[in-house]
Formats: sequence, structure tokens, C-alpha cells
Amino acid sequence: MRALIPLYSYILLDGVFSGFSMWWIPYLYIWLPLWGAFMLLGKLELRRTIQAPLYMIVCGLHGLSFGLLYAPAQALMFGFNFQTTIAWIIAGLPFDIVHALGNFAAGSMIIPLSTLLKNLDNGQYRA
Repeated sequence: MRALIPLYSYILLDGVFSGFSMWWIPYLYIWLPLWGAFMLLGKLELRRTIQAPLYMIVCGLHGLSFGLLYAPAQALMFGFNFQTTIAWIIAGLPFDIVHALGNFAAGSMIIPLSTLLKNLDNGQYRA
């Protein structure tokens, strides 16, 4: 649950720096599936060799599904019907693929960064 604090801090700062507009509203829920997936994965006893590629895949899938997750709010805000919503999702697929590739690459940093944060928290690194 503590992960929700930096998550919603990011969402708030994103709105502060980029402007609170209609695009920002889906961000209030769009990150929750990724948070939930990692909360569930954190409960599993997985070997390190499995964790890294699994985390990368989960991050990539979140990037790929970004448009799909965004679509319900878009449909409600702009009065899309089902066909328009599907067309909007399909039109965004190239961007979602790029998003997925970036998330997949960024997912490779999860274990090194979490290890660093744990070591800093335990006082193993001091200035």
C-alpha cells in the first residue's frame, strides 16, 4: 500500500507540471493495474532469474494496454460509442507499441533500483 504514495504523488505532479485537463483524469486509475500486478508479484517467491524478465514483460504489457485502459474515460468524456472507442484504440496502437517497448526497457531497471533503495534504507551505503 505504501507504493500508492509515490504513485499518486507522480500523478499529482504530472498534473501540476503538464496541466490538469481531461487527459489527466484517466491517470487516476490507469496506474492501478500495474500497481496491483506488482503487489501480487511481490508476494510470490520467485528466483531472481525469473523476476527480471517477468517484471519487464508486465511493464511492457501495461504500456501496450495503455490505450485500452484510457479508452473508457475517453468514451465517457467525449461521448464515443462502441465503434468509435474501438477505432480510437486501434488508431493508438502504434503509440502503444512504442510505449510498450519503452516500458519493457525501463522494466529492466526495477531490480537494480529496488536493490539500491533497500540497501540505502538498511544503511548499507553512507555518505
